[in-house]
Amino acid sequence: MSDWSTRPTLSGEHVRLEPLTPEHAKGLFEAGSDPGIWAWLSIRQPGDLPAAERMVEQALADPGRRPFAQIDVTSGRVAGTTSYYQVVEQHRILSIGHTWIGADWQRTGLNTESKLLLLTHAFETLDAQRVCWETDIRNLRSQRAIERLGALREGVLRAHRIRPDGSSRDTVTYSMLAPEWPAAKARLNERLVTGARLPR
Repeated sequence: MSDWSTRPTLSGEHVRLEPLTPEHAKGLFEAGSDPGIWAWLSIRQPGDLPAAERMVEQALADPGRRPFAQIDVTSGRVAGTTSYYQVVEQHRILSIGHTWIGADWQRTGLNTESKLLLLTHAFETLDAQRVCWETDIRNLRSQRAIERLGALREGVLRAHRIRPDGSSRDTVTYSMLAPEWPAAKARLNERLVTGARLPR
């Protein structure tokens, strides 16, 4: 069984997920130039490179988070970031989130393959029994995307977060269990083969 504390590099045809480092800050700043990316995220868009560097530092300082940079295999550019978080090895559970990709890569195979890589590693290498997602109750696009993965909507956590604008956020929670993974994996592989896309 793999060490849950590590962040291995996960490679596919479209995307490479590599452990986030301070060297990725410039690429993330460039990839995140579209303000629309940040509408539903829990952090504000970095206004300059030092702000992007602080964003990376904060991600790396979170002990319950395993952040990755998403690298476009074709161009070598940083496309975005994603993380495992709320990682509890004792109970073999983790969440996937803190995810965004630049406008150039939205609705592409990169996003679909990134989810496939993260879920494959979680269920088949870490032997996770449960993978979770959380999203803003107002973010219907994200909810539909998570549901298309085969995750089950479990409920709503009221007043669960404070948004960057100071408002109170209700959070919709989803999960996928290990026995549900084979069917979800087949759907993701089919989308990659047929060229179908998943919204971020």
